[in-house]
Amino acid sequence: MRLREIKDNENLSDIKNLYVEAFPAAERKPFDMIIKKRDEGFCEILAIENDIGLFCGLAITVKYKDMVLLDYFAVSPEARGGGIGSAVLGMLKERYADKCFFLEIETVFEDAPNIEQRIRRKDFYLRNAMKPMDFIVDLIGVHMEILTSGCDISYDDYYSLYDCVFGNVISQKVHFLRSIENQGQ
Repeated sequence: MRLREIKDNENLSDIKNLYVEAFPAAERKPFDMIIKKRDEGFCEILAIENDIGLFCGLAITVKYKDMVLLDYFAVSPEARGGGIGSAVLGMLKERYADKCFFLEIETVFEDAPNIEQRIRRKDFYLRNAMKPMDFIVDLIGVHMEILTSGCDISYDDYYSLYDCVFGNVISQKVHFLRSIENQGQ
């Protein structure tokens, strides 16, 4: 497995197709905004490729100060189940080892039609040494938990990334929802 940074728009079709397929519309930022932020130096668009260069997934990160948000992470359907997700998450944690690396997942602390999927996703990240923070945010109408790798992040730090990188377009839709009393789930 390897990560290849996509710095031009010629190689975006596989990434954009998987992005649209893997993430619900309510959780997607406009793809043109991601490209713009990449061109400004705030985002990295990474293709996950196997050893012979075949596309296996995507990782889109947002960088601000000493923080890196794994904004989108997906393995293509035909490549799932073989440990690629864990391997690539490890590669990402190494790539950003000098930063506070974190991500968002839909909360498991409320009923939802996809609660089993949410629990499996959280279990995956916990198995891969991600640590839950003690708050839930409302991110564009979706309730999210924050998980980090080897660091702590406050809501204020989290919000500052959105405010400084994306401005009011996105940050006005980011709100502290509540603290989590019991992290046992």
